Amino acid sequence: MRIAIAGAGNVGRAIARELLDNGHQVLLIDRDPKALKLESVPDAEWLMADACEITALDNAKLDTCQVLVAATGDDKVNLVTSLLAKTEYGVPRVVARINHPKNEWLFDSSWGVDVAVSTPRIISALVEEAVSVGDVVRLFSFKKGQANLVELTLPDTSSCIGKTVEEIELPDDAALAAIVRDGRVITAKAHDVFTAGDELLFVASAAAEDKIKACFINN
Repeated sequence: MRIAIAGAGNVGRAIARELLDNGHQVLLIDRDPKALKLESVPDAEWLMADACEITALDNAKLDTCQVLVAATGDDKVNLVTSLLAKTEYGVPRVVARINHPKNEWLFDSSWGVDVAVSTPRIISALVEEAVSVGDVVRLFSFKKGQANLVELTLPDTSSCIGKTVEEIELPDDAALAAIVRDGRVITAKAHDVFTAGDELLFVASAAAEDKIKACFINN
């Protein structure tokens, strides 16, 4: 898969290295010559250009990319780049970085964004997770509020300990995506048994989040 990343700062380069390790083709775009640290990601393509300009995106052959990641430190740039990628080049999947939580409401499909990732929100969610066993923690939103990735760590007192996945009736608009146990990611099967300390990852609507907690904690 060919992936373009707008923004070759620390965040963009880290994403690029991860994607390259997973076998993808990566193009890094940045208008700042100081950001073009080719030796830091030698296997990537590099382009010094302004990702908000059509001519630059033409040179990047953005229409051949399956994914665009808008990862600059400027929310305005990320929004404009996302919109151009989706409307002018038909990029199937656009992922955008949100730098300032106050701008989060803008990052939705009207700006071409498929997935918005708020770094401050993820950090705060991880902090909450450390102190909130038994609470539903929202990690990030897909398409701004239509669906969220949420996490619930099962406490020792959960009524679901010892029960199987198929025994728990989830609310509408919620799906158990994975179980993280002892550092391993487990694809949830019907006969898997819940144990204390399991980290459950769900894709769910906002309305379903409280109902998830009721299923696993208060049942």
